[in-house]
Amino acid sequence: MTKPKILLLGKLPPPYMGPSIGTEILLKSCLKNKFELIHLNTKINNQINSFGRWSLGKVIRNISIYFKMISLVGKTKPDIVLIPISQTTTGFLKDSLFVLIARLFNRKIVLQLLGSNFKTWVSHSSPITKWYVKCILKQTKGVIVLGNKLKYLFQDYYSNDKIFVVSNGADYIIPKKNESDEIKILYLSNLLASKGIEDVFKAIEILNRKVDIKFSIDVIGEWYNENDKKQCLSIKDDNRLPMCIHSSKGVTEKFQYLADADIFVFPPREPEGHPWSIVEAMAVGLPIISTDMGAITESVIDGVNGFIVEPKHPEQIAEKLELLIKDIELRNKMGAASRSLYLANFTETKMIEKLTAVFNEIIKE
Repeated sequence: MTKPKILLLGKLPPPYMGPSIGTEILLKSCLKNKFELIHLNTKINNQINSFGRWSLGKVIRNISIYFKMISLVGKTKPDIVLIPISQTTTGFLKDSLFVLIARLFNRKIVLQLLGSNFKTWVSHSSPITKWYVKCILKQTKGVIVLGNKLKYLFQDYYSNDKIFVVSNGADYIIPKKNESDEIKILYLSNLLASKGIEDVFKAIEILNRKVDIKFSIDVIGEWYNENDKKQCLSIKDDNRLPMCIHSSKGVTEKFQYLADADIFVFPPREPEGHPWSIVEAMAVGLPIISTDMGAITESVIDGVNGFIVEPKHPEQIAEKLELLIKDIELRNKMGAASRSLYLANFTETKMIEKLTAVFNEIIKE
């Protein structure tokens, strides 16, 4: 029996960011056992610090990608085209051309939102942009969001049964933990103000003054802004904080840091989708300190497998870190809860089950 064909649009790493990680995981997953997967790599940036910068080279690469899509759709005739959409005017305009190309060939389209700022962006847009967004979304069969609490983002455009929830999920090989005589804290994400990196540095400064138990923190990621970098390193150096800052690591080395950690902290200040770093921390079985952004509170349950703090409140992060550092039973209990929640909801099997159900429903229409 011929497998249905799915054309997946999406970036591949590098750089290692949520959308590119998600595309890579999908292409390697067991989804390929159920469908014939066709991929169009939409990447035009190789480094984080090139995002948002105009160049002639980028324009040429974009045009080239559109022509590749025309060729792919015409040649393969996919049953469904899965298109991630942006939450900025320029980004949405670029993505809308993929929708129009797919409609030109009368293909069924499913959109995917990998963030949570869509409604805010649209509400602050011009009337023409709002009209255009509505027109483009009408060309599609539905949209996938990363959590139940994000369905409201599209209730103005789709009926409830056409807003599908597919949380991030993956399977990981967890290395053996290297035992240490100190409590290890881990931050793993790009080093951006929007990701709360400054709040982490300030929290460690507060914690370092209050706690006499030996601890250290590994910060893994790439700096995006020189001012953020300068400010954070100044906090570290001026207070002689027990911090080690590492460039982004390969998967194996990254998971060794996760396995060796005792506490995971990721307190974004701005909207998120469902961060892969939190899924990874849950898979390893870590208590997590985060903020109520996007679908994070669907995986970090306050008081169960971690704590939810307010954005831009490093003193709250420090307070929860101190509590976890001093209470090994609480760390172990919350870590076990993270692992249980991961196995129940965020494995590759769970993600593929949900995605398969979405595709089959659209194909049957």
